[in-house]
Amino acid sequence: MGTRTRKVAFVTGANGISGFNIIEHLVRQPKEEWSKIIVTSRRPLTSAWIDPRVKFVLVDFLEPVEKITATIKDICSDVTHAFFTSYVHSDDFQALKDKNVPLFRNFLDSIDTTCPGLQRVCLQTGGKYYGVHLGPVKVPLEESFPRYDDHGFNFYYDQEDYLREAQARRKSWSWNVIRPNAINGYAPHANGMSEVLTIAIYMLICRELGQPADFPGNEYFWNSIDDNSYAPSLADLSVWSASMEHCKDEAFNHVNGDVFVWKFIWQEFASYLGVEAPEPKFEKAAGQADTLANEIDMIKWASDKREIWERVISKYGGRADAFDWGTWGFFNWATGKSWLTISSINKAREFGWYRNHKTLDTWIETYRSFENAGVMPSLDLLGKNA
Repeated sequence: MGTRTRKVAFVTGANGISGFNIIEHLVRQPKEEWSKIIVTSRRPLTSAWIDPRVKFVLVDFLEPVEKITATIKDICSDVTHAFFTSYVHSDDFQALKDKNVPLFRNFLDSIDTTCPGLQRVCLQTGGKYYGVHLGPVKVPLEESFPRYDDHGFNFYYDQEDYLREAQARRKSWSWNVIRPNAINGYAPHANGMSEVLTIAIYMLICRELGQPADFPGNEYFWNSIDDNSYAPSLADLSVWSASMEHCKDEAFNHVNGDVFVWKFIWQEFASYLGVEAPEPKFEKAAGQADTLANEIDMIKWASDKREIWERVISKYGGRADAFDWGTWGFFNWATGKSWLTISSINKAREFGWYRNHKTLDTWIETYRSFENAGVMPSLDLLGKNA
């Protein structure tokens, strides 16, 4: 069981979806449990936390370790739990290693040097650990699966190997690895894999053009099941597992606890936004394949839609730069693959974590969060102009 000793958190990637939601989760915990919450990003914060426990430090973990340690050595001297969520995205999977491996190594070397009371390091990776980005895999994905032959490109392997290597040197702290699928939720800044926000922008532009929101993927995936990770729930599992003695040195998958069928969730979310989404007439990928097949190339589709988005927000509110938060390349992959990427969450359940979410509800909650933040249009205004 976890203890009630006063812990000090250090959270990287404060502007990103996972880091932001871990901080949001921590500020809701009693100060008797978490006495200080140190947060960092390579850019200034775009959201302020009024909780006096929160302290911000500007750090770029791609800088030399000596510079990083000089920056954090005083403010982080009493850190007990470190949560690494920093990530540099690229739609080129082979390029991800170039920055994400040194990013984590520099972080780990820095905190291992400056945090003498460090108890736990929590590293967030994801489904790419299992090779889901490359083609068909065995599902549901389980933490015990052996690594595939990655030809040296899977940066998650390098990160996890260095985590164990650094722990073996110090032998004074333990670790957790959390592996989510398709994270959705509010973030105060663009992130590389924002599925719900991208779908909402796409659907609202279709609405403005008086066109149906056609599913951009393929027939196989339209009729297939999928799963998601809701960022507040992912934060809960991260903090919970890092606080539990019986969870030390364990990896856990994270998903919402349900599965959904794209055909139904697409049409239900379209209905929520007041958009028509008829049954598509597919030409591509009726069965499982090992290549991507998209009815609509979302990068090409989005290339001339900024003016339409600006028209939408001029009527209903929201931000013009939200269009740039759309992750069109990732969305091509997310809906264009013709293989399953379902994760098992059984291990987390067996260890005692029981949170569940209905994924459609998390999509709606995600939209409402962006709406409340003034990023997305007002549904009240949209409804009045239906």
